[in-house]
Amino acid sequence: MVRKLLSPWRTVRTWYGVVHGVLDLFIGMVSFVLVITLLAVSASLLIVFPVALPFVWLLFVSADIIGTLERSRASALLDIHLPSPHAPFTSRNWLSRLGQRSRSGSRWREIAYCLLLMPIGVIRLAVLTTVWSGSFALLILPLYLGALPGDSAEFGLFELSGVGGALAGGVTGAIGLLVAAPWATVALTTADGLIVRALLGPSPETELREQVTRLEASRTSAEAGRSAAVDSAEAERRRIERDLHDGAQQRLVALAMDLGMVREKFDRDPERARQLVTNAHQEAKAALAELRDLVRGFHPAILEDRGLDAALSAVVARCPIPVQLDITVDPRPPSTVESAAYFIVAEALTNVTKHSQASAAKVSIARRGDLLVIDISDNGRGGATLAGGTGLQGLDERVRGLGGWMQVLSPPGGPTSVLVELPCGS
Repeated sequence: MVRKLLSPWRTVRTWYGVVHGVLDLFIGMVSFVLVITLLAVSASLLIVFPVALPFVWLLFVSADIIGTLERSRASALLDIHLPSPHAPFTSRNWLSRLGQRSRSGSRWREIAYCLLLMPIGVIRLAVLTTVWSGSFALLILPLYLGALPGDSAEFGLFELSGVGGALAGGVTGAIGLLVAAPWATVALTTADGLIVRALLGPSPETELREQVTRLEASRTSAEAGRSAAVDSAEAERRRIERDLHDGAQQRLVALAMDLGMVREKFDRDPERARQLVTNAHQEAKAALAELRDLVRGFHPAILEDRGLDAALSAVVARCPIPVQLDITVDPRPPSTVESAAYFIVAEALTNVTKHSQASAAKVSIARRGDLLVIDISDNGRGGATLAGGTGLQGLDERVRGLGGWMQVLSPPGGPTSVLVELPCGS
């Protein structure tokens, strides 16, 4: 209970609230004088409407500047972060913009805030001065009570005198400084926050529209990500079918044919049968190697056991051109991100080998907070684009399926750089 009563004293926001309350009066005097003057001049000149227009424009601009500064002050001292409540202008003409300003409820609320800040500041400063200065005066009452006329202190409705009065005043002052004054400051700061939100923040209708817009954008992004993931999975399925059909399946067919010929020639031509068995043995080993490479393409065991550095080192070692590998990943990203990064680098290096005519390449992978950043570059002929072939398109689909970002920088003549960012929250 005591800890809760003393909590505002130990909170830095209480002291920020004191600073905010003290500044209210001084800023309010400036804003009140400026806005009330422009408002009065604009109203008095309405009979000569064209002459009033510059003052009306200056009124709205001044209120806009003060409102922006006040939102910034509320963010710094009250921890209230408010976006601009004004709708964007739809015209470049200053007269049309002035008309849009005059029809905007948020701009009139700013003007109201500029006018109310001074009287509210007077009340707030008076309350803060009373609770803090009065509590401090009571706290040190035993030190100066004897110097007062009649050895007594009058506080409006009550009077304190003697040793008992001095001690009672000191105890009351301590309670006021530790409990009453901080809680009064919290109450004033809360009320100030409500006023700032009501007059300087967006209206509930605007916030609701923005929330609906954000939800629609999030849904669209999620649908695009799911679509990209499905497309990537479908492309991966087609690649597996193609690899099986063009590689291991053809070797297994040849193996079956050789074994059939062995059975026919085993009795009539043993030497030819022995040769066919040798060929079948080589075909079987080649088919096993291709199946092993295909299975490794699904998810290499070394990737799960030892991470990206070891898995990609094996990929780089098999690459026919020199590849510099630089990996700094700490902490280790999730397995889905690791797998995606592995396939992205492996596919990109395959594209470099087949199409770029490069003599060297470099792969850099680093973790930056919640992002895994990948850069695959080569010194080849350049000219690569996302629309130029299925390889880069497949990479882009895989990246977008994970909610990431990919860009290809490849001017004609080279060099080429594939930049990828994958989200990998810890």
